[in-house]
Amino acid sequence: MPLTFLDLFAGGGGLSEGFIRAGFSPVAHVEADKAACFTLKTRTAYHWLTQQGRHDRYIDYLQGNISRSDLYDSVPPSEIASVINAEIGQESLSTIFDTVDELLNGRELDLIIGGPPCQAYSLVGRSRDKNKMRGDKRNYLYTFYAEFLRRYRPRYFVFENVAGLLSAKAPDGDLYFDKMRFLFKEVGYETEHNILSASNYGVLQNRSRIILVGKRGMTTGFYPNPETWMPINVVVNEVFKDLPPLCAGQGSVRPCEVKPYQGTYLYKAAIKNDLFPVTFHSARTQNDRDLEIYKIAITKWNKSHERLDYNDLPEHLKTHENRTSFLDRFKVIAGDMPFSHTIVAHISQDGHFSIHPDIEQCRSLTPREAARLQTFPDDYFFESTTDIPGRSPAFRQIGNAVPVLLAQKIAQKLLEVW
Repeated sequence: MPLTFLDLFAGGGGLSEGFIRAGFSPVAHVEADKAACFTLKTRTAYHWLTQQGRHDRYIDYLQGNISRSDLYDSVPPSEIASVINAEIGQESLSTIFDTVDELLNGRELDLIIGGPPCQAYSLVGRSRDKNKMRGDKRNYLYTFYAEFLRRYRPRYFVFENVAGLLSAKAPDGDLYFDKMRFLFKEVGYETEHNILSASNYGVLQNRSRIILVGKRGMTTGFYPNPETWMPINVVVNEVFKDLPPLCAGQGSVRPCEVKPYQGTYLYKAAIKNDLFPVTFHSARTQNDRDLEIYKIAITKWNKSHERLDYNDLPEHLKTHENRTSFLDRFKVIAGDMPFSHTIVAHISQDGHFSIHPDIEQCRSLTPREAARLQTFPDDYFFESTTDIPGRSPAFRQIGNAVPVLLAQKIAQKLLEVW
């Protein structure tokens, strides 16, 4: 029997997808965001249908031939019910427990994964908030994580968050990270941690996360350091190679015609799957001013690997009053480098921080391009709150996610030391 896990603060499912790939079996996902829950339900349907050899049903959905409800009706109701749309807190805790208990149906829970929203701990979040995020209720969500540990007593847990967690201070001056580890020890878990950079594990992106692993009991030396993989002679442009070129405003969330792909990276990273069509290659519309700035930024990067300083723009292109911070707000993806800068959730607001390096296309990334940089497989479909899929919720889920390949590497190593 595969080892079971519960995913808390699941988001769009990047962490979970990596653990499923490694052989773990999800019991439930708990997530507050409604759109992300639909994404998790759709992915749950994908896994069930493909296990049954019913790929065509999922392809019908990607092509828009059947509705989301039709897709969900194609799988057992218990599969869809395993996605729990709830904000984890004191009021919801007992209801969530009851649902998870029902889904477990007497089985033991082997593992808990997930991490609370990172804005309260991130350096950027603290720099932008006048109170440095102190008093933000998200600072204390780890206490509810501990309640799940108390109730289900899994052998291990994997808690992920931004590296800024290590320096985030509580109002009493103590570090939140120290408080977490003390609480986890109090409920019976030794913890070990490391900061892992996704670029060391096959992800073409410079993204660091703190991965805290807990093991029930008092033993130490159990940390599952993943096997590194840095693809040789592969640069970021590899993720764009087979996608059709688009200008701003072009493309569709529905399947697109891809070009022949002669490389190996997209297959080795399990991003490309020829069984399923590629969706969400849709570029947002940009105004003329932004496109002019993009051209300047792309030219500057491609000619001399220099970043655009906002203050260096011609006056008629400057519309932001803030001229002292975030001067790199227009940033080109480093297509000719081994990894890009970090894809962040702000990409759902605008694409200025994730500009495509091809000046002929002159636009920001599409959700599919961003998803590939996060190593989401091409058959992953991102949902919105309505039946009409949209770019913004997709970008938010992609930007907040743990890269799938990094999650898989952690999960594989955890199985080895289990």
